[in-house]
Amino acid sequence: MELGRTLAQARKLLERTVLPGETVVDATAGNGHDTLFLAELTGPDGRVLAFDIQQEALDSTRIRLGNLSDRAELILDSHDRVADYAEGPVGGAMFNLGFLPNAGDRSVITRPETTVRAVHDLLGLLKKGGLVTVCVYDGHEGGDRERDALLAYARRLRESDVDVARYELINQKGHPPFLVAFEKKKEFREPLLLD
Repeated sequence: MELGRTLAQARKLLERTVLPGETVVDATAGNGHDTLFLAELTGPDGRVLAFDIQQEALDSTRIRLGNLSDRAELILDSHDRVADYAEGPVGGAMFNLGFLPNAGDRSVITRPETTVRAVHDLLGLLKKGGLVTVCVYDGHEGGDRERDALLAYARRLRESDVDVARYELINQKGHPPFLVAFEKKKEFREPLLLD
């Protein structure tokens, strides 16, 4: 299943860089799968900041966390406000773009302007060697605009600051998700953009 492959790749990357006890971010809590993964990864001394703009998503996440709920702060706010909640350094962050799976209202989607701002702010908050993973779903209304904005932003980052990789299945029909991973290479508060 292509979704599993994309998410599995994101998780493998984060498993190599996130350390127990670190602060991490689930920028799109959704149904809580990534929040639970991050809570397990960072352990009892870690801190997960899980963002979503829908209370329904945070309620699902709380249930999924079960007895690990004390490891996560569930935040009913947009991920582009991450700098208001995280002081850094952040060990890693995950995004799953699009809409809340199994929800009735598919008009509530992630947006290009908030996603790019959140990734930008997280790059400033990341530790050296930290990662931001973004699973991109572009087969829904508005998904193509968000994809294009994210990739345009990624191309403008200086290679001396950030490595950006794209992982995708190229023989799948339709619009399979793909992964964009940002790795911070050195210390900075604001990533430098090319002119």
